[in-house]
Amino acid sequence: MAENEQRRTRAKAWDIDAARRRAGFALPAGLADRAAWLGRLLSQWALAEVAPGRLLPWLPVAFGFGIVAYFTADREPAWWAASSAALAGVIVAFVARRRAFGFAITLGFAAIAAGFATATLRTEHIAHPVLLFPVSSVTLSGFVEIREERQRSDRIVIHVHNIEGRRLNEAPDRVRLAVRKNTAPAVGSFVELKAHLSPPLAPLRPGGYDFARDMFFQRIGASGYALGKIKVVAPPVSPGIWLHYAAFIDGIREAIDKRIRAVIPGDEGSIASALITGKRDAISTPVNDAMYISSLAHVLSISGYHMAVVAGIVFFFIRAGLALIPSIASRHPIKKWAAAAALVAATFYLLLSGAEVATQRSFIMIAIVLVGVMVDRPTLTFRTLTVFAFGVLLLQPESVVHPSFQMSFAATLALIAAYQYGLPWRAKADTSLGARVALWGGREIAGLILASLVAGLATTPYAAYHFHRAAPYGVIANLLAMPVVSAEVMPMGILGLLAMPFGFDAVFWKLMDAGIDWMDTVALWVTSLPGAVGHVRAFGTGPLLLGTAAILLLCLLRTPLRWSGAVLAVAASLWAVTTPLPDVLVAGDGQTAAIRGGDGRLAVLHSNRDSFAIKEWLAADGDARTVKDATLHDGVQCDAAGCIGRLSDGRLVSQALSVEAFAEDCARAAVVVSPREAPGACNALLIDRRSWRANGALALRWTIDRFELKAARPPGYERPWARAPREPASTALAPTRPAASDATPRTEDMEIGD
Repeated sequence: MAENEQRRTRAKAWDIDAARRRAGFALPAGLADRAAWLGRLLSQWALAEVAPGRLLPWLPVAFGFGIVAYFTADREPAWWAASSAALAGVIVAFVARRRAFGFAITLGFAAIAAGFATATLRTEHIAHPVLLFPVSSVTLSGFVEIREERQRSDRIVIHVHNIEGRRLNEAPDRVRLAVRKNTAPAVGSFVELKAHLSPPLAPLRPGGYDFARDMFFQRIGASGYALGKIKVVAPPVSPGIWLHYAAFIDGIREAIDKRIRAVIPGDEGSIASALITGKRDAISTPVNDAMYISSLAHVLSISGYHMAVVAGIVFFFIRAGLALIPSIASRHPIKKWAAAAALVAATFYLLLSGAEVATQRSFIMIAIVLVGVMVDRPTLTFRTLTVFAFGVLLLQPESVVHPSFQMSFAATLALIAAYQYGLPWRAKADTSLGARVALWGGREIAGLILASLVAGLATTPYAAYHFHRAAPYGVIANLLAMPVVSAEVMPMGILGLLAMPFGFDAVFWKLMDAGIDWMDTVALWVTSLPGAVGHVRAFGTGPLLLGTAAILLLCLLRTPLRWSGAVLAVAASLWAVTTPLPDVLVAGDGQTAAIRGGDGRLAVLHSNRDSFAIKEWLAADGDARTVKDATLHDGVQCDAAGCIGRLSDGRLVSQALSVEAFAEDCARAAVVVSPREAPGACNALLIDRRSWRANGALALRWTIDRFELKAARPPGYERPWARAPREPASTALAPTRPAASDATPRTEDMEIGD
């Protein structure tokens, strides 16, 4: 028997040697054995990751990826094609259900196709007219659906009943208008007014946030400002049940807002009202900026934290109160009763706060948790988050490209993973009461610090991508402020709300004010620290998607394979910081342009009071300067005809503001930008009215011997929120004749990026 074993060992050795010879090289026996061991180990880890139930959290990821694919399409997909692909994916997955590996793969593709189809059908369902060109004077009438108080003006959304005006190519169903301070009519009013309307704002730079897409899914087809007096008249038609409900809720919110701000003046009152009613637009700019810089801005927007605090306080007091009655506590499921009461409170808070999209998502998550308590299911698991993600993406697939969804989902996922995998010591029972008392404070503080770190790290890629900011002192600010917000500000706000009908609410608002004052002090102190504002340069969607994949791997995998996410995170960071910066930026209306000078910073050629675009460009450039900084015009020379500046390599870029400027600028400059249409031939790369009308905002970068050009609306791009212009895009970016043999780029040298 020993002889047979020796033969098998010898045969195995011969097989290994033969494999080495076929591979063309000889490996030491020890290294080959290690490679085989590593292969077996990786196989075991991979099998553990695809075990029953482990792939379920990846389904909403695949579903969301399908939605992302929908938003990257150049043209609107046909609803029947997307639906057919989803149906085919489901059928193939059903056929392959008995094959474990094949079923997992086909189910993933089916989820991707289903997400793509869901987004397509959602767009088809809410399709509405969108204004294409500005209209100077429009007469319109309709019902006021939304009223917002802002720092310098108010804003309303009108459901249009009738609209008339010259050059009105589309009649939008809803418009959003800025009105003079304290002149906004009440929700539900029927108004008549004149207004200046513009198309929804397109991205201010290629790759920037698409405001028009956001407004499209809010069913708003135009924006602008009111001209003259707003008349409130008797409605010619019934406003409908929904508008009656909106007016009723807005009346309650307005009464609560006035009461709070009568007791608490200034920014503290605005913040208190924001926490209760969701009206946060009246907060002053300095305090608002301080909240963002200190990473406390999440307190101002009613989200998962606020929902959890409200539901948690109601749950605790209801359950504690019922526990004091032995006859009820011993015979009835008081925990489930408390969960039901907390769900009712969360629903009322949702309605009271205006039921914004972010608040709706938070409510769905809290509702899933509370329902889990009522049916005796685990409340905070990956399965709960899976159901939450599917619910939100099915109802609002456009949320996947919105920063609030990305940041809240990433933070929640990271916190669940940290508490399930990273804090095993929290589940261990202490041996004595003294030990529990001694360790409670340390554990709670450590848990709060870890939660802030985990949530902050998980949301950093999305804050950097959308807002070009990082909060290096965010953990400190949250550690100092959030315990006070949780223990004093929010409980006093709830008690003040309950006491308001009885007239004893003032004392609670004043106690709430003390906590808010502390939060403001922390925010302003953190803002004053050196390096408090972390400016981040803009980067593309590639690093963001890679960073998202890193977060998913780190959080969803259980075996050491999850550390592959750390490798992806490093790769995403390197990709982001090496993203090249543009040399020339042109606004979507041609009125404003900026160039990168010899000092590597942007210089503005002509602002035309377009501070919004300049502010976005500076933020995307990682530049700490403001729109009022005098250095923004360094190296730029202007006169009545236009402006001219030099790039870092000495090339001239001009902005022609008059017809007479074209002749000289086209002969001398490498790039000529103008809000006008060029009267004739030009010897430079010309970006005139035809160019920016066809392509929106533009970014140019010189690469060896040519300008690489990226457009906010590339040629061939047409979506319901960004319809193609009337001018043919194929000729919109071409110079009117070939350039001379100097440094000026030629037509064939120009590359248009996506």
